[in-house]
Amino acid sequence: MKAKPVNVVLAAVAALASLTAIGYVALGRPQLALADTGTPAASAPSAAGKVAAPAAPARGGVPMVRLAPAQRRDVPIELEANGTVVPLNTVEIRPHVTRLLTQVHVKEGQFVAAGALLFALDDRSERAALDRAQAQLVRDHATLADLERQFKRSQELAAQHFISVSAADSLQTQVESQRALLQADQAALRSAQVDLSYTAIRAPSAGRVGAVNVFAGSLVQANAALATVTQINPIAVSFTVPESGLAGLLNGQKAGAVAVSAQLAEVTLKGKLSFIDSAVDPTAGTIRVKAQFDNADTRLWPGQYVHARITLETMRDAVVVPLAAIVTRPDGALVYSVGADQLAQPRKVRVLHAFGKLAVVSGLEGGERIIVEGKQNLKPGAKVRINQDNQDRLVADAGGSTQ
Repeated sequence: MKAKPVNVVLAAVAALASLTAIGYVALGRPQLALADTGTPAASAPSAAGKVAAPAAPARGGVPMVRLAPAQRRDVPIELEANGTVVPLNTVEIRPHVTRLLTQVHVKEGQFVAAGALLFALDDRSERAALDRAQAQLVRDHATLADLERQFKRSQELAAQHFISVSAADSLQTQVESQRALLQADQAALRSAQVDLSYTAIRAPSAGRVGAVNVFAGSLVQANAALATVTQINPIAVSFTVPESGLAGLLNGQKAGAVAVSAQLAEVTLKGKLSFIDSAVDPTAGTIRVKAQFDNADTRLWPGQYVHARITLETMRDAVVVPLAAIVTRPDGALVYSVGADQLAQPRKVRVLHAFGKLAVVSGLEGGERIIVEGKQNLKPGAKVRINQDNQDRLVADAGGSTQ
């Protein structure tokens, strides 16, 4: 009889546990369902004891863009290349004869005019030969004069039948022979003068004397290098340009409008195109070009490295936009312009010339506000917001104002 109350107690405990489990399930499932549907639930304490903040809801917004102006201005079409300064004339001074060097008339590094005396060689032998040739010429000239007088008298006597005609003809032959001998004497005299000129070595052109390799009293051998004379003013810059620029170079040269500038440190020198090579280098795909510069102040020096810029032509009143604003698509290029209504509108353009961060385009009138940054995934007519951060930099790059 005592076991019966124990069973009743156990049954009561089991029933109470079942009710507790049913209540937990009934109360917990709605909370999970709310969390799954995105409805915010009560914040629960984290492991650190802090309450986690609810996540911010995502929202769509108006795209933010930065603008730059489409400007009208003159744009020069230029080619840039690295060049080397080369002289128009460099002459190596070498003697024609082996002689004793008697005097050096120049110093190293001296600027000389064309025809200036540089070196003097021992000329005693050449002067003696010249004197002998001059004396021979005078003697033969006198002999010719005597023969001409005799021939004239013989003609008068032959006409009066005092001498035979054959005698007069013989004198005529002697006169003609003497004239030929006189011409030979004149040639010998000129030859002696040439030999004498070899003993006075002169500058073939104006320029600067390089290192002098001999001194007075030295015996110089024929064809031995004595010094060099390099023309400094005017001077040239030699450089190569891609063969794609050949047509513009030729057209500009015909029109006489190809200007060349050489950048040397902080100085820009102006010159003119003087030479285009007759063939393109097939290996490098380039062509050699030279430009001539006035160099009275000797800023340019042979062998010097300079940066050259060639202006082929100038595009007048062209529309210029930042290169970053151009969107390239299979059907062509376009830019997005923004009006007063803050709507982005596509404008088809054609790139005519790109230079640096800018490009010359057709299809715009100039003055439009062009989207430079934030143009990704824009749709025609989309509303935009203008971000003024770094706006001054973009305007400066475009060379204008957004106002």
